[in-house]
Amino acid sequence: MKRKLTGMCVFCALFGAILLSQNTASIFGTITDPTGAVVANAAVQLIAVSTRATYSVAADQSGKYSFAGLGVGEYELSVTVAGFNKYTRNIRVTSTGQRVMADIVLNVGSSAEAVTVTAQAGSAYRPARISARGIRRPSGPANTEQYDYYIENDFAATKSQPLSTFSVDVDTASYSNVRRLLHEGRLPPPGAVRIEELINYFTYDYPLPEDGKPVSMTTHLIGNPWHRQRQILHVGLRTKPIALEHVPPSNLTFLIDVSGSMMPPERLPLIKRGLQLLVEQLRDEDHVSLVVYAGAAGVVLQPTPGSQKEIILHAIERLSAGGSTHGSAGIRLAYEMARQSFVHGGNNRVILATDGDFNVGVSSDDELVRLIEKERESGVFLSVLGVGTDNLKDSRMEKLADHGNGNYAYLDSLSEARKVLVEQMTGTLVTVAKDVKLQIEFNPSRVKAWRLIGYENRVLRPEEFNDDKRDAGDLGAGHQVTAFYEIIPAESAEDIPGVDRLRYQESPRDARRARSAELAWVKLRHKKPQSNKSDLLEWPVSATEAGFRDAPADVRFATAVAEFGMLLRESKFAANASFEHVLKTANEALGPDLTGRRAEFVDLARRARQLSRESSDNQR
Repeated sequence: MKRKLTGMCVFCALFGAILLSQNTASIFGTITDPTGAVVANAAVQLIAVSTRATYSVAADQSGKYSFAGLGVGEYELSVTVAGFNKYTRNIRVTSTGQRVMADIVLNVGSSAEAVTVTAQAGSAYRPARISARGIRRPSGPANTEQYDYYIENDFAATKSQPLSTFSVDVDTASYSNVRRLLHEGRLPPPGAVRIEELINYFTYDYPLPEDGKPVSMTTHLIGNPWHRQRQILHVGLRTKPIALEHVPPSNLTFLIDVSGSMMPPERLPLIKRGLQLLVEQLRDEDHVSLVVYAGAAGVVLQPTPGSQKEIILHAIERLSAGGSTHGSAGIRLAYEMARQSFVHGGNNRVILATDGDFNVGVSSDDELVRLIEKERESGVFLSVLGVGTDNLKDSRMEKLADHGNGNYAYLDSLSEARKVLVEQMTGTLVTVAKDVKLQIEFNPSRVKAWRLIGYENRVLRPEEFNDDKRDAGDLGAGHQVTAFYEIIPAESAEDIPGVDRLRYQESPRDARRARSAELAWVKLRHKKPQSNKSDLLEWPVSATEAGFRDAPADVRFATAVAEFGMLLRESKFAANASFEHVLKTANEALGPDLTGRRAEFVDLARRARQLSRESSDNQR
């Protein structure tokens, strides 16, 4: 009976939403510059003339914006983008159900003009054509973005180095940042491409954990699509999701950068809108504090229960940018606030939103990392939301999140903010396994050499696997982690780097006779959220290989993403990898794609292919 009532409630809600959409008007359109290139992340505001009710949205990556649920009357439409003149005009809605299409052209140095505004009742929306130049970004200061330089993992000879050890990583910031760069019409610098974060941006249909285990493991050994003499080992982890009603109370401290660099609409205004979406999901038992920092740090909102959403939303709306950036003072104050309202057995977390441009006080990466490591001992974790262009400090923000037992996400649009702060917030807040490490022992009779694809800044020494004092990544409810190894089979004639035969070591025993069916042995260490002692899980990996085309669609799609990342990094191991193969594989492995994110990836691969061709032509 309960299920029937639930279904009826859902039907009524959907039917009501349909009726509402039929009896209210909407205003929508696309924002471009005079060349026809779309302008992404523009701040769009609509004010009802009669009531002065104000609505605010941010244009998405395609320059599209929309306002729904409007009544009859006159509205003031305005668009603000750094580097362009402010655009304003009045639009009249004359009937319910009317759809007003208002495409906008922004000019630099003169009054912005609007193309003809057309009002069509019930007409379909046809977006403006996007110029081949790509997405136009506001003009600004010289590019000072910072990315870490790292050397990609090389092949290791199994007989001398049988163990691969690394910390899990569920960050996804690299994917959304790469997406932003490609939309801007430029290939990302190699340091911006962390292949594991590209792969882990997507969800896969991995099996749920067995009863009593926090994590499930799935593996596949398949043919290597870019090097036919090699193999690919796919490893997938998944934790069990938790329903919102079972999530412990949350004590969230928003730490917001309001320095002068945060003024553009893709920074503080985007963060404000994203946090407003998060606040709408709060329960009565949750609490929120709000700390800001610029030239100094201050408390904007004392701990406030989720039942008082209007107070929290009003505090967020009042935020404005200006001044230099005293990041360390803000971090200290945020942790102090979080400790004051600490919830035992709950989710205690500081959520830092910034472009990472700390320039006053403690600002070196080492000093900030030591500060974060000290503060995490209190049981308060740190998540980081990165925003901005031109001066994004990607490497710094990744370090802070990693050492703060949290996650790092980059927000390039309102849709990404919704994904991170609404769709995935339960997993972000609820840690089900902390300090998670993987160690794989390869069988030398099956594997001549192996190479971990990605995770360069997560590699650990073999002895650190059993060291419970060694910090590692954390897994939240419903999280997934994917890793790929490139394998050179034992019978391969391919030369590999190695050392001379050791004089005083015993010859390795013939593992083929002992474990002929095993390619490798996987071990996973993790700690319960409130424990400092790790538990061990183990699985064998079958040496039975499947053809690449016979692999599950999820595995093939994830492999295409890995190949895409190798091409962007200009990997020396890319061999016969190509954007054409990435596109073919991804298209064939899209699956249901209910969110449309896999289709979006295909579009990004097309953009990257075109930009790569243009880059090659320019170098000739």
